[in-house]
Amino acid sequence: MMFICFTIKLLCTIKTNVPRVLNILTACIFLLTAGGCCPIHFDFLKKIFYIIRFATMNTEKIAVIGAGIGGTSAAYYLRQKFGKDVKIDVFEKGEVGGRLATLTMQGQEYESGGSIIHPLNLHMKRFVKDLGLSAVQSPSGLVGVYNGETLVYEESSWFIINMIKLIWYYGFQSLRMHMWVEDILDKFMRIYRYQSHDYAFSSVEKLLHSLGGDDFLGLFNRSLLETLQKAGFSEKFLDEIITPVMRVNYGQTMNINGFVGAVSMSCTDPGLWAVKGGNKLVCSRLLQASKSNLISGSVMSIEEKTRTKQTGNPTKVYEVVYQTGPEIHSDFYDIVLVATPLNQKMSNITFLNFDPPIEEFHQYYEPLVTTLIKGQLNSTVFSSRALDEFDLGTILTTDNPDLFINSIGLVSSVEENNNPQPKVERAHVWKVFSAGPLTKEQILKLFVSYDYAVKQSWLAYPHYTPPEKCPSIILHDQLYYLNGIEFAASAMEMSAVAGYNAALLAYHRWNGHTHMIDQEDLYEKLKTEL
Repeated sequence: MMFICFTIKLLCTIKTNVPRVLNILTACIFLLTAGGCCPIHFDFLKKIFYIIRFATMNTEKIAVIGAGIGGTSAAYYLRQKFGKDVKIDVFEKGEVGGRLATLTMQGQEYESGGSIIHPLNLHMKRFVKDLGLSAVQSPSGLVGVYNGETLVYEESSWFIINMIKLIWYYGFQSLRMHMWVEDILDKFMRIYRYQSHDYAFSSVEKLLHSLGGDDFLGLFNRSLLETLQKAGFSEKFLDEIITPVMRVNYGQTMNINGFVGAVSMSCTDPGLWAVKGGNKLVCSRLLQASKSNLISGSVMSIEEKTRTKQTGNPTKVYEVVYQTGPEIHSDFYDIVLVATPLNQKMSNITFLNFDPPIEEFHQYYEPLVTTLIKGQLNSTVFSSRALDEFDLGTILTTDNPDLFINSIGLVSSVEENNNPQPKVERAHVWKVFSAGPLTKEQILKLFVSYDYAVKQSWLAYPHYTPPEKCPSIILHDQLYYLNGIEFAASAMEMSAVAGYNAALLAYHRWNGHTHMIDQEDLYEKLKTEL
């Protein structure tokens, strides 16, 4: 009896709710009964201690807004760092995957958003391996470049012929470009070692500087055109080789920044791949692996509030107000990660009662329309050759205002692992990128005939106008923004890097691990470790 009185007195000193006190008392009585009312020993006291500790423990709640590759990878790493007890809610107003999506034609799915993954994208490779997915090789047919009048360059199926062509037309500039891109990729690879050691960065600029120093910041703040002109590349090479790659990958010209330009050029490397079944599967599997709660709704506002927790101490939290169907709901969170572009056309989130106010986001995102067309290509638009003699699988375009497409290329479904070839005897599925929707007249100009056409409109990636400042990662004490990294370069792997960085940053700031944030000379420091 003395022990029960002691336990009740101890519990009364804990500022908690009545149901939880009753739960603890029930557990104590159960343990006493189980122990046959024997004298209390050390192990028994430990059991009582852990029961009380569990009852008074404050479980952190984290909100992740957006279920694209950035948000789902952040949730995945948040679970790894914070452990199994933290509650993670992931909000998504559309489909899980965000800009990783597919279009369906005749029962087959085709990539309509982010489509290709580089062989050195180690986060994506790890996700596929750890989540039980498999990879398929991206189509690698022959490529031609069209200037609105003729093909200014076209690949051959013979490697030696391609080498001769490139040297004949452009000297050794293609080799120099390859070396330039490889040097940048080599430095970028340092991020994997930093993150494997749990280091985080509080801004995109600090992350870039840790990888490539002032050279990377210079690339970010100068246009690709200025960078490559200073490096001595010719106007002909830039117009006919580099610009078409920028147009297919980012719908823009060489006025984009040099860093994203290098990321874009890396997509000309061999070994590109995608996820069998669709790249969006990575997001749904990450969400499942993170054991997060998916809330299908649109976040309307985030407001800083003060609440009294079970310990009796006031603490700052964030109230997230969201809409699911016609209903408005709200919940409170200790940490919030925004993993959707804070652009009014994409996510109209209002930040309330922050002091100082949260910065406004006016960054412009580039419109893009993906159109899948099943039909027979009108090869005479691009060449004098008939279709049975036309063997190009992808046609890129130069910067010509009279052209209404950025590119056109043969595609396979997300389940196939082959390189379709343009054959005259049957229709194929072609993917067209354009700045606006294609009219029927434009489609009939590109195709002799077609059976089906489906489209999807995007605000696909930032409109790059260097020099510019990346949006902050830390918006408030425990409020983080992932998508600022897109203004350095927009890509699946960049979003995965941002998701991991935000998870590490949130974890270290929550636990006061300041020595793990923005460390200088990390490359030299880690290089000396065994």
